[in-house]
Amino acid sequence: MSVESMPPATGNNPPLPSLVEIARDIRERRISAVEAVEDSLQRIESWQPHVNAFVRIDAETARAQARSVDEALAAGKDPGPLAGVPLAHKDMFTRAGSTVSGGSAILGELTGEETSTLLERLDAAGAVTMGGLNMAEFAAGPTGHNAHYGHARNPWNTAHITGGSSSGSGAAVASGQVYAALGSDTGGSIRLPAAICGVAGIKPTYGRVSRHGAMPRSWSLDTVGPLARSVEDCALVFSAIAGYDPRDPTSSRLPAASFEQLLGQPLRGLRLGVARGEPFGPLHPQVGAAHEASLVVFERLGARLVPFDMPAPGTLFALADAVSKSEAAAMHGRWMRERPQDYSVHVYSRTEAGLMLPATRYIEALGLRGRVTREFIRTAFAEVDVLHLPVLTQPVPTIAETDVDDPGAIPGMVGSLTRATRPFNYLGLPSLALPCGFSDGNLPIAIQLVGRPFAEPRLFSLGHAYQQETDWHLRRPSLPRE
Repeated sequence: MSVESMPPATGNNPPLPSLVEIARDIRERRISAVEAVEDSLQRIESWQPHVNAFVRIDAETARAQARSVDEALAAGKDPGPLAGVPLAHKDMFTRAGSTVSGGSAILGELTGEETSTLLERLDAAGAVTMGGLNMAEFAAGPTGHNAHYGHARNPWNTAHITGGSSSGSGAAVASGQVYAALGSDTGGSIRLPAAICGVAGIKPTYGRVSRHGAMPRSWSLDTVGPLARSVEDCALVFSAIAGYDPRDPTSSRLPAASFEQLLGQPLRGLRLGVARGEPFGPLHPQVGAAHEASLVVFERLGARLVPFDMPAPGTLFALADAVSKSEAAAMHGRWMRERPQDYSVHVYSRTEAGLMLPATRYIEALGLRGRVTREFIRTAFAEVDVLHLPVLTQPVPTIAETDVDDPGAIPGMVGSLTRATRPFNYLGLPSLALPCGFSDGNLPIAIQLVGRPFAEPRLFSLGHAYQQETDWHLRRPSLPRE
């Protein structure tokens, strides 16, 4: 099915332009930045009581930023490629003189001494920041639960999870409160909320995007990237934030690009890897059917489907888990001793587990990383260019189903949600999540496209081509009735 125009509004949620379109309209002065911000504030007011995406709404600051954009445009100046576009971000990026919560009861007491690199880059691109978005406490949870600020809720059905830990980012973008949002991904925390809320999200190659001024969870695995309603929108924001940063010692010196301008490359002959068997466990029939349908589209676009053997995802998961738990425990040790009451049971128990891991296991997991990554690339990409894999193997669960306080049951619940995402954090590979259908419960289903290091342009091009032939990304949830 070729999409020629935006579909009718879904329910009582009127259609919105894309990020690319609103940025163009503001720059060409068909709409003012102030008008765009006021529209965003109205949608936030309507949706916030239902999905709890925001922990802080900075209305007056956003209005002031918008006025500055309009004044610059009126003076004939170029305020940047994202001029006047309303965005909001996971509440974990520092800004000088301001506080961020990190989804916790502890970090909200600390004032930032400098502004994170990514906020600086988005400021330079002219974007407007509407506020701070809800998230799992200390970015430690794949569901969107938060005992301190309330759970974020899925705009498609508020009884269901948003995915985490970038929960507010997924909910705010899917419901149209903002046009895009930054999230972080240590084990799936961009891809899960993108997949579960029905938007696009990119986990970049490790080192492709600066983490300076972003709250860490696991410094060896953390990545930062955008969530947006379409792959094209995602690529435009990614262009604004990617690139070398001397303040982040892990930052790659590979030159950045205008990723959105690389879209539209022909797919004929591209080898799309389809995993033999079910390496991440059985796919629910509805998930499997949506994935099969997406492969038909890719094949029609000219991609060649090539079976491949997925190397030992269980081993990769275990290695990533050892690294993340060890590093999180090292960062939180003092607070856990001095302020255990300020942690939720879920986050405390997961972080405490890192204190039990022998240092030798952590060092071994880090030492194996280079060799395991080279072997994975050699094996998995021997005859394919991009891997086609699930994000979530099951339909989106409810908040109640994942509201687990028993420390013994938490690892199993977390593992069931992150088994297909966490391995690629250990490998440092880029992965793009995008919607490919809906379950019987009208909740999104998604795929992830995984590439070689720094293959973001290819992933964006492939995902964009898919979205030119489907309309999953154009569908929007209805505003719940009072």
